[in-house]
Amino acid sequence: MTHIIAEPCIGTKDTACVDVCPVDCIHPTKDAPADYEPAEMLYIDPETCIDCGLCVDECPVQAIFPEEDLPEEWTKYIQINADYFE
Repeated sequence: MTHIIAEPCIGTKDTACVDVCPVDCIHPTKDAPADYEPAEMLYIDPETCIDCGLCVDECPVQAIFPEEDLPEEWTKYIQINADYFE
């Protein structure tokens, strides 16, 4: 399984989660302004995420969920996160 960033991140893009990720699976980052500025939210790469959960507590808007705990109304974000990395 992986973690998913959902709707509460839209417009927030707080990168505290990026700072604690041990495998660099959350993008875009502020280090890549050409990608970061136009993005409406951050995304977790499902192929890279090791499901450690460190990002969950760092998110100030509670936008990150283990896939199995993602609220029903936000299940579309599973595909949205995956699509960002294709």
